[in-house]
Amino acid sequence: MAKPLTDHDRRKQISVRGLAGVENVADLKTNFNRHLHFTLVKDRNVATKRDYYFALANTVRDHLVGRWIRTQQHYYDKDPKRVYYLSLEFYMGRTLQNTMVNLGLENACDEATYQLGLDMEELQDIEEDAGLGNGGLGRLAACFLDSMASLGLAAYGYGIRYEFGIFNQKIINGWQVEEADDWLRYGNPWEKARPEYMRPVHFYGRVEHTCEGVKWVDTQVVLALPYDTPVPGYRNNIVNTMRLWSAKAPCEFNLKDFNVGGYIQAVLDRNLAENISRVLYPNDNFFEGKELRLKQEYFVVAATLQDIIRRFKASKFGSTEFVRLDLSKMPDKVAIQLNDTHPALAIPELMRILVDIEKLEWEKAWDIVIRTCAYTNHTVLPEALERWPVDLFQNLLPRHLEIIYEINRRHLERISTVYPGDHDRLRRMSLIEEGNVKKINMAHLCIVGSHAVNGVARIHSEIIKNTVFKDFYDLDPQKFQNKTNGITPRRWLVMCNPGLAEVIAERIGEDYICDLDQLKKLLDFVNDDAFIRDVAKIKQENKLKFAAHLEEHYKVKINPNSMFDVQVKRIHEYKRQLLNCLHIITFYNRIKNEPNKLWTPRTIMIGGKAAPGYHTAKMIIRLITAIGDVVNNDPVVGDRLKVIFLENYRVTLAEKVIPAADLSEQISTAGTEASGTGNMKFMLNGALTIGTMDGANVEMAEEAGEENLFIFGMRVEDVEAMDKKGYDAICYYNRIPELKQAMDQISAGFFSPGEPELFKDLVNMLMHHDRFKVFADYEDYIKCQEKVNALYKNPKEWTKKVIHNIAGCGKFSSDRTISQYAREIWGMEPSLEKIAAPDDPR
Repeated sequence: MAKPLTDHDRRKQISVRGLAGVENVADLKTNFNRHLHFTLVKDRNVATKRDYYFALANTVRDHLVGRWIRTQQHYYDKDPKRVYYLSLEFYMGRTLQNTMVNLGLENACDEATYQLGLDMEELQDIEEDAGLGNGGLGRLAACFLDSMASLGLAAYGYGIRYEFGIFNQKIINGWQVEEADDWLRYGNPWEKARPEYMRPVHFYGRVEHTCEGVKWVDTQVVLALPYDTPVPGYRNNIVNTMRLWSAKAPCEFNLKDFNVGGYIQAVLDRNLAENISRVLYPNDNFFEGKELRLKQEYFVVAATLQDIIRRFKASKFGSTEFVRLDLSKMPDKVAIQLNDTHPALAIPELMRILVDIEKLEWEKAWDIVIRTCAYTNHTVLPEALERWPVDLFQNLLPRHLEIIYEINRRHLERISTVYPGDHDRLRRMSLIEEGNVKKINMAHLCIVGSHAVNGVARIHSEIIKNTVFKDFYDLDPQKFQNKTNGITPRRWLVMCNPGLAEVIAERIGEDYICDLDQLKKLLDFVNDDAFIRDVAKIKQENKLKFAAHLEEHYKVKINPNSMFDVQVKRIHEYKRQLLNCLHIITFYNRIKNEPNKLWTPRTIMIGGKAAPGYHTAKMIIRLITAIGDVVNNDPVVGDRLKVIFLENYRVTLAEKVIPAADLSEQISTAGTEASGTGNMKFMLNGALTIGTMDGANVEMAEEAGEENLFIFGMRVEDVEAMDKKGYDAICYYNRIPELKQAMDQISAGFFSPGEPELFKDLVNMLMHHDRFKVFADYEDYIKCQEKVNALYKNPKEWTKKVIHNIAGCGKFSSDRTISQYAREIWGMEPSLEKIAAPDDPR
């Protein structure tokens, strides 16, 4: 009998991982050893696993550098329009494997490390995640960088190099405990510091109006030091740049001020300036109006705009000195995309540069700003919208406050002309909200200062136009667009699920990786027994692999033949992890009532971080772990139901769990999840979706066929109707016995026998002030879960629906999303052309 293939041998057979040519492998080994010796100064007999990881990372990085330099030279020669994607978050995850995939080096590196007696997967596991984001918004920015490079756009991601990213989550006695994410502790081989492009950023001070114009004086200066990370396109030899700014105190910091003998303290106080880039604010969909956060927002914007203008002035177009200095041409060469309102200060800052420094008159400057900037809205939740107190601005950014007042004055003047006498409309549309504390509405600033405003899924873009920003839509309907989110199929299929990528490539070729619409061709195989078998087999292998991972790292044993039912995302009331909990309890009670019935076994996995200050979200985690303690230790239940809380959910864990999932939970109240992108990752990786008609779920149902998803619950219209008539949770509680039983169990301490009162706040919230109407969708959710169970008992029909879903994924590539941004907002044309490799003659 043939002996079973090793993991290494199995990986070798996957063609999407690239070719392992003999010369290529020999070169990689040589360079690996060179880096071990000369870069890391290590001898093989004292090198650690981490040394080997760094040697491999540096070896792979060598393949980026020539392409990176050549790409930037190519942009300088061709002088294309450039797009600047401004974001306070870039949730990148790990870089090594993604770089190998995009360069086609995966099999060659695997073979080289194997011949050196090392296991590449073990080395990959040493890399820290770059966790510079909270969730969807930050991960979207990362997918967009991959697509912009793969589509040959001259694009730059600009953000902050946080010293500490999103916290690491530990679960201790069922509670979330945060620990600092010291991701740079061992160094980062993917970044290159660029001290030659350091820029000053000013804070505080006062404004002087002089005859030579306006001056912002007596400011405190912080230096912005850029770190560049290469962003490779998929096998097109293009390498773009993500530039992240780090805060540095200037040498003279605090020393010139009356510090008689206070030298030591002055040096220690440099930390105050450098704290700006110390830590990512860990809030998802929640605004916390802290001064340090406003400093971060201005810091990234001020440094980036200096860089943009420097690059614009230095570019060659026609090389005549006159054109180079004519900033009115800027919108033809520069597009700035604001990822939510966090970089909104780009609008007044660009005005300040154009008016105060470049001495343009207001109207001309404002025209440049509007034609350059565009704004993406990510949420309609009122608690997430940024509203900065005016007095904070007055103190920190006095000139910007003046500029915002002037933008507002002209804006309100225009509204008065269009709607004479409509004072309530003026109040609603003002950039300044009056009240106890006057506040600046940053979304209003973004809409007024941009030529395009987009939502991130069709339903979300409609909600924006019909409700939150209706007044602005009525005034400027041409500004409003939709750009449904997408995900990069490189990381989220080829890299994390090579087995599935390969069985797809065997049927339709490899071109789908850069043109995901080609997945439609899989509809020809929906009744092909061999393909059905292959897809099911890959899913089973992924489940076994994930089960082994859980056993190794968390010491939990699960039944790999059970349905893997997964809800992974930030913990938030609107995402309704509590509805999932109520289903778990109901299923548990049903098993206890009829222990001899043939139940469809499930392993229910819930994962995600709660913002450290969000008490309700932390209690939701505590409830999930408490339910798990009861269910997992009940001998009557056995392995027919297990509940696992997935600790420290992050990009790298997503890459492991998503390929193993059978069922994807997307169960937010209709009208609250702007888009969602995890939903798309599950769909692409062969899970079926149970979900509401919210966010991109609507378009997923349209693409795959609604009969191929498990759709339940209220639609947006139903939610609106219920808001009008009032939501009465108690009426559902009294009408539905299984719901009442579940709530009474939580309430009475069945899941917290030591502390019967533990969940009283959650119970009180669900019964008396649940903004997200969990009980209203409970009944339909449970019925829908019964349909899931029935179908799972018929593996062939289940897998056919899976194939319909995968075939419907084309729209959800971030390549499609970015092509639409490029053509419809930025005025740029994407291209699948390769440029010459560094070793090719030009």
